[in-house]
Amino acid sequence: MEKRLFGELLDIMKRLRGEGGCPWDRAQTIESIKPFLVEECYEAIEAIENGDPQKIQEELGDLLYQIIFLAQIGEEEKKFDIGDVLNAISQKMIRRHPHVFSDETAKDIPEVLAKWEKIKQEEQGNGKGKKDSSVLDGIPKGLPAMTYAHRVQAKAARTGFDWTRIEEVLEKLDEEILEFKEALGKGDIDRCGSEFGDIIFTLINISRFLGLDPEGQLRKATARFGKRFRLMEKMALQRGQSIDELDLAGMDSLWESAKVEIS
Repeated sequence: MEKRLFGELLDIMKRLRGEGGCPWDRAQTIESIKPFLVEECYEAIEAIENGDPQKIQEELGDLLYQIIFLAQIGEEEKKFDIGDVLNAISQKMIRRHPHVFSDETAKDIPEVLAKWEKIKQEEQGNGKGKKDSSVLDGIPKGLPAMTYAHRVQAKAARTGFDWTRIEEVLEKLDEEILEFKEALGKGDIDRCGSEFGDIIFTLINISRFLGLDPEGQLRKATARFGKRFRLMEKMALQRGQSIDELDLAGMDSLWESAKVEIS
């Protein structure tokens, strides 16, 4: 059934792009599709975080459609087609899982990741003989800053360059906060910016040790703040006031009440 449905989607895409198809779809290029691809990724992530199976299904479909769209354009331009895309990812997964598809073994996840990284470096020609190669090569610089930092830290850690205990990272956080306070006390705004970045970078290290996604956790914290603030606004209106008419003490009181309602 899956093969039939996948074929139907390919046929729909070809019809939309073909003669007599949709003018909008026919006008798109690989470059013009990029913003939609990014948007659909974020909408899929939001659906996953909300835990709504039906919405996840819908957003994954939208994301798949963008991939089919790009593959169709690639085929029309005689550069690649969906078959090339499927074959490339299938072969990559087989190559990078020798502990599954060959006689090699891997005793745990760290060993699996180490093998993956070694194979990836070999594929990209980034072996030890290449002067300018780095284990950090291949991380998209266009990632959100927190995700990019997390990926950089994780890749560096696979070489053994990492803290051994989370307590060491917490001590580093205390050190970075102290340095930030010193810079702030001296009124050195440039250094404040640098030390602030170091604090965030260290917090991301803490999230990595705990197996948390810093980007996702920040989104959740922001959403939680938004829900609490909206509840504060409703509470203020119930008292016949708008939120901006309250003094700070009044706002703090409402905030504490909102925290009780929304944990």
